[in-house]
Amino acid sequence: MRPSARQRSAVVALACSLTLLASACGGSDQQSSSSDSGSGDDGAKIELTIATFNEFGYDDLYAEYEAEHPNIKITPRRAKTVDEHIKNLDTNLAAGSGLADIEAMEIGWIYNYLAKADKFVDLRDYGANDLGDRWLDWKVAGATTADGKIIGYGTDIGPEAICYRKDLFAKAGLPTDRAQVAKLFPDWNSYFATGRRFKAKVPGSAWYDSSVLAWEAMRNQLIEAYYSNNDRYLGDENPLLKQTWDQIVEGYQDGLSAKLPAWSDPWTKAFRSDAFATMACPGWLLGVIQDNAGTFGKGKWDVADVFPGGGGNWGGSYLTIPKQSANPAEAAKLAAWLTAPEQQIKVFKKIGSFPSTLDAYEAPQVKSQVNAYFNNAPTGKIFIDRAKSVILKQHKGPREGEVNTVFTDALARVDAGKQKPDDAWKQALRDADKAANTRKGG
Repeated sequence: MRPSARQRSAVVALACSLTLLASACGGSDQQSSSSDSGSGDDGAKIELTIATFNEFGYDDLYAEYEAEHPNIKITPRRAKTVDEHIKNLDTNLAAGSGLADIEAMEIGWIYNYLAKADKFVDLRDYGANDLGDRWLDWKVAGATTADGKIIGYGTDIGPEAICYRKDLFAKAGLPTDRAQVAKLFPDWNSYFATGRRFKAKVPGSAWYDSSVLAWEAMRNQLIEAYYSNNDRYLGDENPLLKQTWDQIVEGYQDGLSAKLPAWSDPWTKAFRSDAFATMACPGWLLGVIQDNAGTFGKGKWDVADVFPGGGGNWGGSYLTIPKQSANPAEAAKLAAWLTAPEQQIKVFKKIGSFPSTLDAYEAPQVKSQVNAYFNNAPTGKIFIDRAKSVILKQHKGPREGEVNTVFTDALARVDAGKQKPDDAWKQALRDADKAANTRKGG
């Protein structure tokens, strides 16, 4: 997913972690009608439909696959927005017909469909176990149910590093070499402590862009955030959640946040100023920074091979096969091919989506990638290291999106100076409890 397209995808990735969006879907609901036996006795082609959102970079791959499989015709359906895609998915899943043979899902909301795994093909029945160690363990875990069913093959991922302004670090007397910067904040305590040192030296700049995005980065590292592993809503029973909140609030009170709502006009314009010095950045965000900062930021931004507290991931998708598919075996073959290392490398070269397959990391096109805009940072190696550092899969409960929206909205009010932190926390607990105990149909 190309960085410029990824900017849209990033909005969605965050939005989907805040709330599951819903609006009318504009796309064909025609279903493939061929049998599951490959090409029919009459030699007719099998049509495989694949529903995606934003930019997956698959157009050339479809043509390549069709050339190698003359009996297959691939019909793509790309929703204009992720919320359209989700609405289409939910509507047709409930109706029992109308889904594509392959349905893409984002890492931020696939957990909702793990609870409906009986509606999707268990890919173990079509060779998932034979693929061995193709993907990073945590990527596979994201599409695996508690009882071991695998409903999705992994596409890209968004391993996170720390992007930083070399010039502002120099102004604060901090190291500017990326290897030395990586030693500054192995955990969040040291990250915030370094931010306070920075703020004391450069009072006109903030340390990071937004309390909300800091919350997303830190909260996603908790094994249990809003729910226990048995789907019990935790609320104020989780001391780690409150500790995370308190740490971010203290940062806000110390002026570490630039108080910029992500993807707002002020946030976009801030890249062409000295508004803030660091941000949590998955690989696709480098393109967003470059697009927004332009010539102003060239040579000023760099990226360090570190993420406080270990590994973090923001973004990535899966390909799933609904049981509605008339051709699950052929759909599984196509999904496996599209997510194979060779194809992930092609997509990476074309639009920058970072691979989730281990073999792809041995390819020179990936491991030797250098980003000239970020002072020739070895971004291939950096994000391979960051991907391998992610070891935990956070459990997400049935109302995860709605609950997270409550807490991020509360932090946004704090960042904007519209509510005191203690009042915002208490309101978030009340509102999240209501959201967690609301049952919706479908």
